[in-house]
Amino acid sequence: MKKLINLKSPVPSDIDVSQSLKLWPIRRIAQSVGIQDNELELHGDSRGRIKLDVLERLKNKPNGKYVLVTGINPTPFGEGKTTTSVGLSQSIGAHLNKKVFTCLRCPSRGPTFGIKGGAAGGGYSQVIPMETFNLDVPDIDAVAIANNLLSAAIDTRMFHERTQTNKGLFKRLCPADKKGERFFTKAMISRLTKLGIHKTNPNDLTKEEIADFVRLDLDPETISWRRVVDVNDRFLRGITVGNGPKERGQIRSTGFDIAVASECMVILALSNSLHDMRERMGKIVVGMSKKGVPITAEDIGAAGAMTVLMKESLKPSLMQTLERTPVLVHAGPFANIAHGNSSIIADKIALKLVGEEGYVVTEAGFGADCGAEKFFNIKCRSSGLVPNCSVIVATARALKHHGGASLKECKETNVEALKKGVVNLVKHVENMKKFGVPVVVALNRFHTDTDEECDVILNAAMGAGAFDAVISDHFSKGGLGAVNLAKSVERACKQKSDFKFLYDLDQPIKKKIGIIAREIYGADGVDYLNDTNEKIAEYEKNGFGNLPICVAKTQYSFSHDAKLLGRPSGFRIPVEDIRASVGAGFVFPILGAISTMPGLPTRPAYYNVDVDEKGNILGLF
Repeated sequence: MKKLINLKSPVPSDIDVSQSLKLWPIRRIAQSVGIQDNELELHGDSRGRIKLDVLERLKNKPNGKYVLVTGINPTPFGEGKTTTSVGLSQSIGAHLNKKVFTCLRCPSRGPTFGIKGGAAGGGYSQVIPMETFNLDVPDIDAVAIANNLLSAAIDTRMFHERTQTNKGLFKRLCPADKKGERFFTKAMISRLTKLGIHKTNPNDLTKEEIADFVRLDLDPETISWRRVVDVNDRFLRGITVGNGPKERGQIRSTGFDIAVASECMVILALSNSLHDMRERMGKIVVGMSKKGVPITAEDIGAAGAMTVLMKESLKPSLMQTLERTPVLVHAGPFANIAHGNSSIIADKIALKLVGEEGYVVTEAGFGADCGAEKFFNIKCRSSGLVPNCSVIVATARALKHHGGASLKECKETNVEALKKGVVNLVKHVENMKKFGVPVVVALNRFHTDTDEECDVILNAAMGAGAFDAVISDHFSKGGLGAVNLAKSVERACKQKSDFKFLYDLDQPIKKKIGIIAREIYGADGVDYLNDTNEKIAEYEKNGFGNLPICVAKTQYSFSHDAKLLGRPSGFRIPVEDIRASVGAGFVFPILGAISTMPGLPTRPAYYNVDVDEKGNILGLF
C-alpha cells in the first residue's frame, strides 16, 4: 500500500503531526465509504455532517463488527484510549484493508484548555485536523443553548406565576389570534392530557381546569436543572439568580454544570431518531411541584423548541484520521458525571456503512468501571446493538501508580510497583467478561517501558482470562504499530459473543445500585446518605424505578475515593445524592464529592495555545 505517514523519531508534537499531513477533501472520504452526495452536508473541506437518510437507505444491510475500546482507571493525564481507538482503526483500514469507522465523542473545551488537553488522539494516531476536532464540532454549543433555554423558561415561568392571576396567565398563554380564536400548542395538549383534561378548545376549560393548567407551582427547593457552559469554571459551581431590580425578589441559589454534563447531551447521545429525541426532551424532569408532582420540560413548554435547537446536531460529523480512515464525531457526555459514550446514531450509521465484513471502533470514556459499564447497561439497552469485542487499554505508567508509585515516579522502571498495580487491570478484565464478550488487552507502550514491565502486564491480563493481550505502538508508528492489536481484535470478533446485561430493569433502584457496587467496584455494600432514601422512594412512586443506573463517581478508582488505587477492598460506597434523568432514561446516583463543574489547575493548557502571524493555531495537545 502507499505510505501515508513519514514517521519521525522522536515523534513531533501532536499539532505539528496534524498540520504536516495533507487532508483528503471530506467529500472524498465520504465517497470512499459509500456515503452519497445527497447524504452529506459540507462544513468546509475537513468536516461534513451525515444525514440520517443513510440509515433508511441501508436499513436492510447487515451490521459490521462492533468493537468497544475502554481502559483501566487512568491517571489525570489519560492513558491513550482515543489514541488506541484511532490507531486500531488506522491499522484495520490502512493495513489490514478492511472497512472501518472510528466513532468518538465531541471533546469538551473544558479539558482542552484545562489539564488533559485535546481528545483527537496523539502522535501518529490522530483525527485531523485536530484544531477542527477539538474546537469546531458544534454539538456542545447546541446542547448548551437548548439547556439554557430551559433554565430561562423555568425561572420565567415561576416569575410570571408569582406575579399574575390565573385569568391573566391563561390569557397570555393562550392569546386570541387576529380572528379572535384561541388554541393550545402541542406542549399544552400534553400538559392537559397529563392532568386528565381531554379538551382541545381553550374556551371550554372550567375555572378549576384553568387553574390546574396554568399553575405548575414548581417548588424552587426541588429544582435540579442547572445552567451550563463549556469551560472549566469553579466559580460558577454555586451562584444566585434573580438579583436584578425587575425580578421582584425572586432570588434562588443554583449553579452551572459543564455543558457535557447536561441531560440534553445524554439525550443526543442516546436518541435513536428525531422522534425519539423529541420524546426524551419532553420527559426531562426539572423539579417537583409543591404537591410532589414531577414537572417536566413538556410542562414548561420548552421541549419542542429545545428539539429544534438540537435538530441539526443529530447529524454526526464526518472527519478522517492521519491514514484517511473515516471518523464519526458525535455527542460528548463525560463518563464520570454522565454515561460517557458517543452517539447511538453514529454507531448505527457506521455499522451499516462498513457492512458485514467491516468494523466499527467506538470508545467509552475513562475506565471500564465508568464508561464501559454504562455502555453495556445503558447504551446497548437503548440501541439494541450487541458488541462483538471489548478492548481494555492499559499503560505501565498508570499501573505503577496503582501499585503505589507517585505520578512523578511512574516514568521510572519499577517492576515491584507494577506487580502490585496490575490488580487494577485484572479486575477490569474480570468485569468485562461478566458481560459475555471477548476481551483484548492493548498495552499502550511508552518509550520508557521495559520488556520486563511489558511482560508483567501481558501475563497478568492473560491470567485474568483475556482472549489476548498485545503491545501496541500506534503513538509512534500509527496503524503500523497496531497491526498485532488489529489482528487480535479480528480474531476476537470471530468468537461467539454471549452478551448479557448486569442487572434487570425491573429490579428496585437500590438492588441495581448494589449489583454495580459489588460486581463492578468490588464494594462490600452501599450507604444511602442525606435524603437519598426519600428520593428513591419518590422516584419509584412516580414510575422511574425501572430505569437503568448511571453512577457519577471518580474515574481514578473503582471506589468513590480517588485515593483508593489498585483493587481496593473492604469499602462501602456512599450515595450522597441521587437524581432522576428521566429524559436521558436513567437514575443518577452521586458517590462522594463528585463535581459536575471541573476547575482549572494552576497552569492550565490554555497557556500553550496561540496563533502565529499566518493564523495557524499553536500549542494544542
